[in-house]
Amino acid sequence: MLSDAQRLSAAHLLRNAERDRAPVDPLTTVFPGIDVVDAYEIALLNIRERLAAGETVYGHKVGLSSEVMQKMMGVDEPDYGHLLSSMVYAEGTPIDTAQFCYPRIEVEIGYVLGETLPGEGCTEADVLAATEYIVPSIELIDSRITDWKIGLADTIADNASSAGVILGAGRVEPAQVDIGAISAVLFQSEKEIARGEASAVLGNPTKAVAWLARKVASFGVRLEAGHVILPGSCTRAIDARPGDVFRADFSDIGSVSVEFK
Repeated sequence: MLSDAQRLSAAHLLRNAERDRAPVDPLTTVFPGIDVVDAYEIALLNIRERLAAGETVYGHKVGLSSEVMQKMMGVDEPDYGHLLSSMVYAEGTPIDTAQFCYPRIEVEIGYVLGETLPGEGCTEADVLAATEYIVPSIELIDSRITDWKIGLADTIADNASSAGVILGAGRVEPAQVDIGAISAVLFQSEKEIARGEASAVLGNPTKAVAWLARKVASFGVRLEAGHVILPGSCTRAIDARPGDVFRADFSDIGSVSVEFK
């Protein structure tokens, strides 16, 4: 467990690393006593600072939602981060990779909430009832830790490696589709480079959203009406470089594309 002063120091390291595009050594090395509670509190310090500066909460994301990633990190549950208004990108507008340290993309089903979710005790049925529609999305992730050499506390403190989100035009009500059966194929310049199933996310991504609602409640956070929730990636993460053009095609809900410069 870290002191309040150490948590604040760690938060400043990450905030400066993001601002200056100058990644730092793993917090697990700089602060050997750091634990998961410290990491979430460090992330929240930076989120509160950004909100005070005028940004707003656009939504939340779940990380480490696949069995493979959890085993790699040695954990038995996902983690989460905030999506802020400054992280929203539109299709058709190239994204400058120079804004980031090590940008990567992930393919996800986005949940757009029409109602605020309950916190403690939130169920998958609650999520489906509160979701206005699901949408094809690409998440942009980044690490402010040198060379992505992250442990669990590093990625949590770094806002779960959040960097951006791009939503496609498709809008489908949950009752109209079997979400767990949705598949996705990712293309780079029209060449298939990855494919996956929604079921890779805890068996069904709706389960990840319900977990998130319960988890954030312990930190005084709610998943509110209007928020976009990203439950985890259907595919492996892919590096994004200048000139790259990606398109993710989802069964039943449409596609989403992103271009980098």
